[in-house]
Amino acid sequence: MARFPFFGSKYQGLQAENGLVKLPLPEINDGKVHYYSLAAQGRTINFFVIRSNDGVIRAAFDACDVCFSERKGYSQNGDYMICNNCGQAFHSSRINVVKGGCNPAPLRRTTQGQHLIIAVADILAGSRYF
Repeated sequence: MARFPFFGSKYQGLQAENGLVKLPLPEINDGKVHYYSLAAQGRTINFFVIRSNDGVIRAAFDACDVCFSERKGYSQNGDYMICNNCGQAFHSSRINVVKGGCNPAPLRRTTQGQHLIIAVADILAGSRYF
């Protein structure tokens, strides 16, 4: 899978293979947020992956139901993801668990061997945010 950074962007661009995005777990297992972008069907969809302090790898769109139209996303402050628009803080262990409002919009993911797997169809399901 080819990966490339968008010039001047925090997002690392991804290319899907066979309808899947695969991220090596050792690269994302550090407790830091990792931002990615996938261009598909005329849209660029941004998301992030983070290992929360409970050891779970979590994924969410870099948007929420409330503030998505501002296109500001989230930033990390320790174990929290902060909405860059309204300033609300969300503990990373809540990602993929608590939905709606200003919580990071969850993105379905699985692990397979040493990879985090995200289906392109699941990424495209979040296109309304972008």
